[in-house]
Amino acid sequence: MTFDYDLFVIGGGSGGVRAARVAAATGAKVGLAEEYRMGGTCVIRGCVPKKLMVFASGYSEMFDDARAYGWDVQEGPFDWSKFSTKLNTELDRLEGIYRKLLDGSGVEIIDARAKIKDPHTVTLSTGKDVTAKHILVATGGRPVVPEMEGAEFGITSNDIFLLEEMPKSILIVGGGYIASEFAGILNGLGVQVTQFYRGAQILRGFDDEARGLVAEGMRAKGVDLHLGTNIVEMRAATKEDLAGVQEDVPMEGGKPATLPHKSAGHGIWVKATNGTEHVFDQVMFATGRAPNTEDMGLKDAGVDLGRHGEIVVDEYSQTSVPSIYAIGDVTNRVQLTPVAIREGMAFVETVFKGNPTAVDHDLIPSAVFTQPELGTVGLTEEKASEQEPIEVYCTSFKPMNHAFAGREDRVLMKLVVSKETRKVLGCHIVADHAGEMIQLVGIAVKMGATKEDFDRTVAVHPTMAEELVTMKEPVRSA
Repeated sequence: MTFDYDLFVIGGGSGGVRAARVAAATGAKVGLAEEYRMGGTCVIRGCVPKKLMVFASGYSEMFDDARAYGWDVQEGPFDWSKFSTKLNTELDRLEGIYRKLLDGSGVEIIDARAKIKDPHTVTLSTGKDVTAKHILVATGGRPVVPEMEGAEFGITSNDIFLLEEMPKSILIVGGGYIASEFAGILNGLGVQVTQFYRGAQILRGFDDEARGLVAEGMRAKGVDLHLGTNIVEMRAATKEDLAGVQEDVPMEGGKPATLPHKSAGHGIWVKATNGTEHVFDQVMFATGRAPNTEDMGLKDAGVDLGRHGEIVVDEYSQTSVPSIYAIGDVTNRVQLTPVAIREGMAFVETVFKGNPTAVDHDLIPSAVFTQPELGTVGLTEEKASEQEPIEVYCTSFKPMNHAFAGREDRVLMKLVVSKETRKVLGCHIVADHAGEMIQLVGIAVKMGATKEDFDRTVAVHPTMAEELVTMKEPVRSA
């Protein structure tokens, strides 16, 4: 049978673009369809713009630090309009690079939505059908808004970058990394931030000691974090609501500020499970993400989906239909951009180079860009202790730069070690630039380094990270 393409990729995110380019380099004829903007979640509405906002939000503390170090600097207001204009310019530039890379690789770009018609046919929103020997689904995921009355007044992380102006106050609902990162970002930009999370502690799944220190640090910096708390009701606020809960409303000249919002200009009234009532300028839901598999024809084509709508794949990213593969967040394996890229490259090795390659999803370093920042690789203390006897090496202290500036911020350096093999099973860091540190530690942990390997490494002084190689005695065993 003759096909229009050797490979047709649905989705122009990091994983899909990489797979398309690498496949085209083998001589394959490749087409790629994207319905929105090239770059996907990471480049357009995720990692990249979020990290730039992290950078922007950090300057609010730098003014105080600079004065503590002897600089005569004056603090000014944050100009969201100026920042967002430059941000959008940068995202346009990055999208252009993605398109240029695809074009230079010989990949045909189709700006349209694509659905699967059968194992070898894709229907485009233009009305055209195209055929392919192999189809790769790389459509990513999207934020989920809870089903409740008034939820339409809320926004998600997709919308935060599109705001015309910064809110004066915001409620962030959720306790995962997206919710907690944006709580720190917006707090640093001068927004009055309240965060509700229904669980006992934010960042579920991360090391308990580390996430506890992150929560403590967030509160110290001004985030009004409420654990064991959720929304009972929400609706457009009225003038009467403003009068009734003035203590929760941003004030201007001793009077409640006008809260510009699509709800009619008075903000959003929220009743919490703890019985309190508040009015916020914005409410942002960060309560989870779902794979983009709806209305794609997957089930009709015979592709198995999981209970959360994710595409079920084997270790080689192949679905229940042999000609259809899937990578990235749409498979709900590990939702990280570098993982999607690796899955895309492994797919090409398997399908176009005849070298069956499975992606190793074990011991993946990751960072949470909260304030304070968290870096982690390997097992948490809790998971490791369930698996085998362990020793925990840990220290928490005020780093030199913070102590001199009079700040109370503390850092955490933690190693989880197997008693039997002496391998470092996990490393958890809470500190400025924890993400940079954990990338390097991740190499050692992936290689199977032991605690004694760490001990034999000479410390770099004076640094925070030197504590990772100078902790001699365990603080506890389990």
